[in-house]
Amino acid sequence: MTTSNTGSTDDAAPAVRAELARLRESIDNIDAAVVHMLAERFKCTQQVGHLKAAHQLPPADPSREAQQIARLRRLAENANLDPAFAEKLLNFVIAEVIRHHERIAEDANPQE
Repeated sequence: MTTSNTGSTDDAAPAVRAELARLRESIDNIDAAVVHMLAERFKCTQQVGHLKAAHQLPPADPSREAQQIARLRRLAENANLDPAFAEKLLNFVIAEVIRHHERIAEDANPQE
């Protein structure tokens, strides 16, 4: 049997379409959970940002970031996920958190 990349999902057998729909529904549910988990994470990091600003602590904490990256790489390896991908994802999140912390610090100390 040969396959072609020119067909559409609509051309697949009903059982294949049903399985594809089931898998896509699971993916959609996981995506929703990821978004909600990130929202919860950012709620916590916003609180950290306010605490740091109130005590004139720097927005970034390179030691903590390095620990988190190493921890996430280990978790990724244990979950059979590419650790480099996990690190890239965490670095993206960390950069956004630092940006938020800088903005919180500027708002808390506008004269500086």
